[in-house]
Amino acid sequence: MTLRVERDEENGVAVVTLDRESRHNAVDLGTAAELAALWREFRFDEEVRAVVLTGAGTAAFCTGIDRSAQVPQPASPYSVDDPLVAIGPKANDLWKPVVAAVNGMACGGAFYLLGEAEFIVSATTATYFDPHTSYGMVSAYEAVYMAQRMPFGEVARMSLMGTAERLSARRAYEVGLVSELAEPGELLAAALRSARTLASFPTEGVQGTVRALWSAKQAALQQALAQAPALIALGNLPPERQAELFEGRRPGTDFRLR
Repeated sequence: MTLRVERDEENGVAVVTLDRESRHNAVDLGTAAELAALWREFRFDEEVRAVVLTGAGTAAFCTGIDRSAQVPQPASPYSVDDPLVAIGPKANDLWKPVVAAVNGMACGGAFYLLGEAEFIVSATTATYFDPHTSYGMVSAYEAVYMAQRMPFGEVARMSLMGTAERLSARRAYEVGLVSELAEPGELLAAALRSARTLASFPTEGVQGTVRALWSAKQAALQQALAQAPALIALGNLPPERQAELFEGRRPGTDFRLR
């Protein structure tokens, strides 16, 4: 198991921890399957009324897909299989509130998870960035999810600048990606305060409000996500070339924090 789940049944909150600290909490195929199954399980667990999602350790919340993952692809240029599209709560029809507690680096595929959380509590030491363009890859799903949560210019800059820049927790808070900042040692407690409050309210009203909030943007989100496979198929360099760029650490690896 690569997830750690702790249930506070008295307060109706579950804490889900991505538990691959040695891999910066990157998501492999097993973790992707575990996440999807866990969200579906929570749909039927009446003792869980709110969720906190975080990463093990302090270095990273999640660094996206594990680069060692082997994902077979169909021959059709019109189809790209992405194992991360089903790792979020909304992709699994869970409408109980999820608070993300970002404890370190959040990059690339981490935005599949952050994009489907209700709001984000961030450690002051956390950073946010999207490395795709540096390695000859299209940021499609990630950019779309973040375009729902941040001003367009900020998303465009983060998506296009790749490894050259990282968004600081303070800047993420200023542009609205993050709703609360906490010192690293106080992060989980801050996220739990919010989750316990949500769990203390009548769950029908909370879940209905979550659903209403997402309905406000879901049509546009789904239309945008539908374009992602074709854009990735057209724009991504071949995997072997991506690997060369990754191993060579293209200019921009020495990032600038803003």
